[in-house]
Amino acid sequence: MSSDDPTDHELMRHFREQLGTMSHEEIHAVLAGLLDPSGGEMARPTRPDLRRPPFGEPALLRVRVDLQHAVPPIWRRLELRSDLTLEQTHEILQTAFGWFDAHLWRFAAGGHPFDLDSQLFLCPYDVEDGEDDGLPASQVRLDELLQVDGDRLAYVYDYGDDWQLRLRLESVRPAADGSPPVRALGGRRAAPPEDCGGLTRAEDLAEVLPDPAHFDLAELQQALEISDLDPTAYGASPVLTAVLTRLPPSSLREDLLARALLMTTATEPPELDELRTALRGISWFLDRAAAGGLPLTSAGYLTPKEVEAASQVVPEMADWIGKNNRENLALPLLHVREALQHLKILRKFKGQLLPTRRALPAAEDPGALWSLLAASLIPAPGSFEHDATVLLLAHIGSTPSGTAVDPEATPTALGRLGWRTPEGVVDRWMVRDLPAATVLRNITPEQGRRAVRGGWSDAARALARAALALG
Repeated sequence: MSSDDPTDHELMRHFREQLGTMSHEEIHAVLAGLLDPSGGEMARPTRPDLRRPPFGEPALLRVRVDLQHAVPPIWRRLELRSDLTLEQTHEILQTAFGWFDAHLWRFAAGGHPFDLDSQLFLCPYDVEDGEDDGLPASQVRLDELLQVDGDRLAYVYDYGDDWQLRLRLESVRPAADGSPPVRALGGRRAAPPEDCGGLTRAEDLAEVLPDPAHFDLAELQQALEISDLDPTAYGASPVLTAVLTRLPPSSLREDLLARALLMTTATEPPELDELRTALRGISWFLDRAAAGGLPLTSAGYLTPKEVEAASQVVPEMADWIGKNNRENLALPLLHVREALQHLKILRKFKGQLLPTRRALPAAEDPGALWSLLAASLIPAPGSFEHDATVLLLAHIGSTPSGTAVDPEATPTALGRLGWRTPEGVVDRWMVRDLPAATVLRNITPEQGRRAVRGGWSDAARALARAALALG
């Protein structure tokens, strides 16, 4: 029996009452009746195969999607291309209801997604887990299940909050060449926010939503268009786009997509004099290393004489308290030097710092150093440092001149990508300590930590954009 039947909840309540009055022997007797004749595993109904051959030509399916148990009704009407996979349909539903794709989900035909006799179409995690019989949602087309007016498909998202959606096909029409994969046609009321505990009644939603009655068709259409957008087709950074495609649909992803599109125009480096001034805290290390090497103490630190000289040009050292003659106490300077080693611009060799082979041509040449830094800031893909650097550069490069970058923006995005620490979520200090962040803070014509605290110089913004373009 489908859980959409109004008697289903009453039957379950009655079953629980009867179960509470039964002894252990009676419960075992009931379970024995569900076992196969050999007394082996619990017998399960064979799941049906309700798929049909897909349409020969793409069609447009007008589908009404209702959030079950919502009072008053919460629904969306969408026009979907018939050749979408169920996994692509899932992504559209996430956008349509403002969710973040942060939980498990599945589709079902012929019943509820947890009925034993319905056909299941599973998310990647459930496929890998293998607990339920079902097909990968990525391998099934929408028109294998929705073909005739009135056809239905069930969907559940977040097995805890249990958001149940019912898709009902209203009409089918031929698709023209270039028809978009989805178009918003209508809807009613704001959807419940992510992780609010399964609230569906308006009086409850009023406690977690500014306006439960809010629905804006144009706003929904824009969100669907942005979520389907390929920023690289408009000249956006491929390395940034690769990170953004892993973000679940959300306002955060839409904001970053808009930032990616803002940075499609090529950014020229500053004029030579301005460039020389802005890079002075970085070029000091490379130029001195190339001119015979920077000596290190037996403990591996710069000598006091070099620390004093570097402290005069590294922007963050201008108001650092202390004598500034010991590198292990001159932390901003130490972090710059370590960042340049991390970026493979400097290397240790026989008790001194020397330029790497790739960095040597950039000594005494601000333009070449600019290009070298742009090519070095972003590490190889597949690591936390890569994702964090790309997102930080996106926020720096797209924020208007004179405006501070929100220090929580990059950590929040990293959390949505799934990055965690043993202690919990990523914090701003992990982003602040990135080698790229250290270098960019010290690319400024100003001197002093106050000049770079909470903001980034125009030169740093330009270099962030140049690095993303090359990445």
